[in-house]
Amino acid sequence: KPCYYIYAQTMFGKIQYGLVAGAAVEDYVNGIIKKHELTRPDKEEDRMNHVRVSNINAGPVFFAYRDNAKIDKIVSEKTSDKPEYDFTSEDGVRHQMWIINNENTVKNIEHIFAEEVKYIYVADGHHRTAAAALVGKERREQNQNHTGNEEYNFFLSVNFPESQLTIIDYNRVVKDLNGLSKNDFTEKLKESFDIENMGNNEYKPGKLHEFSMYLDNEWYKLTAKEGTFNENDPVGVLDVTILTEQVLAPHLNIKDLRRSDRIDFVGGIRGLGELKKRVDSGEMKVAFALYPVSMKQLMDIADNDLIMPPKVTWFEPKLRSGLIIHSLE
Repeated sequence: KPCYYIYAQTMFGKIQYGLVAGAAVEDYVNGIIKKHELTRPDKEEDRMNHVRVSNINAGPVFFAYRDNAKIDKIVSEKTSDKPEYDFTSEDGVRHQMWIINNENTVKNIEHIFAEEVKYIYVADGHHRTAAAALVGKERREQNQNHTGNEEYNFFLSVNFPESQLTIIDYNRVVKDLNGLSKNDFTEKLKESFDIENMGNNEYKPGKLHEFSMYLDNEWYKLTAKEGTFNENDPVGVLDVTILTEQVLAPHLNIKDLRRSDRIDFVGGIRGLGELKKRVDSGEMKVAFALYPVSMKQLMDIADNDLIMPPKVTWFEPKLRSGLIIHSLE
């Protein structure tokens, strides 16, 4: 019978509770499911082939929704029971799962989402979401008796309240200074940033518009000056945009982050030590650490139908594939 699952993940002592459900392809097509990233056709096709051949969704899409006290109450009450599954994976993340199969509770959840949750936001899994929608469209066109209730009209998702999610920083390392000396480069940076030498100790940005730079065995604190960003522009106010427009493009001649082979991206989960290691090894010349994007920023961009620059959000922990499988038959 119809049911929902609650999927809890615990990492570094912090827990997040997601509702496992079938997301409607129609909601993606109609913009109810909001995205913030561009997708690549080749990656879409790769994931579509997996679904076509296996006829299942084995890897859920990571969605977020605005906090709702009624959903929180249902989840809190259910998770006071013993979970159906409870294990810790090799990466130290604890995974727990409960089944919601009470008919009244199932209907209540559906009612709350229909009446009170206006939009769902793709946190992680834009290509899987696009692939699911495209496969659903294919199946619809192939089925002369299509009703809209077939399983291919839905795909596997885990939906989390925004306040429980953690976005980790997504940092940058660059191979060279575009022919500039260290002194020339830092002088150019002073046009847009207040710069403070932090010495040999690793320095992590403490707030928005504050950056960390590692260059020649030293860490620097960069603070963006007023006028280098537009507070009223949801994309322009992002630190990744500031770094690109004030540093990467004008001084390092890196204008297309998706295609340039002079820049690489390092998830913050690997720590500042990874940035230092890649620069000290000689592989890279300079590293930049950024303050993480907030869920509010992500949702503001999605609500305005805008697209984030590449490599901005890194969510942890990752959803486990195969715990729940959705069959398209």
